[in-house]
Amino acid sequence: MQPVTATEAPVTPSSPPGLTRFNTAEEGTARAALHAICASRAWADALLARRPYLGAEALLTASDAATAALSAAGLAEAMAAHPPIGRPEPGDPASAREQRGMAQAPPGLRTEMLGLNLAYQQKFGHVFLICATGLDAAQLLDAVRGRIGNTPEREREIVRTELGRINRIRLARLMEDPADSYEPADPYDGVASYDGGGPYDGAVTNSPSHPPRPGQGGPRP
Repeated sequence: MQPVTATEAPVTPSSPPGLTRFNTAEEGTARAALHAICASRAWADALLARRPYLGAEALLTASDAATAALSAAGLAEAMAAHPPIGRPEPGDPASAREQRGMAQAPPGLRTEMLGLNLAYQQKFGHVFLICATGLDAAQLLDAVRGRIGNTPEREREIVRTELGRINRIRLARLMEDPADSYEPADPYDGVASYDGGGPYDGAVTNSPSHPPRPGQGGPRP
């Protein structure tokens, strides 16, 4: 019996439109969409290898497994695509969207956040990454305060968890909004990631796309 190929993926009435497109897209197109979500090549390889997906939860579960399996190098590759807060890359609407929460923070809070972010990066060698959906500037400040005292080993696993949450939210967006997921996105749409200084945006809930954050010394949803 021949395996089902990506272009032969079944389409069911319950399949989100973006999932159908992802299942049937050429590999290069699908890989580009995944790269916009997470820059880890190992993560993208794992998700591409399991196409086609019969439903949204299957893709989200595959993402969780791929994120959990990332090596230290793979995790670093993913984090390297998240610019420091306040310095989004030109032409990167996700960064602009994910950093807009700090825009209304008072100057004193922004100054303290900047100092803690620099200290965090000096200690751990990478940006402060958090799925900051629904967290305001004060909560984000509390989060970096709570995590800066962690060991590198503990912080690496927290970052892995936060990356997994970010990937889930971005994948959910890809599945529900196919056209927007394969083209430059609206810079104010609401994904969830915090790249070292300001909030990302949307609300933290205990839904399939927003699993609960484990205890980690930072703010709780």
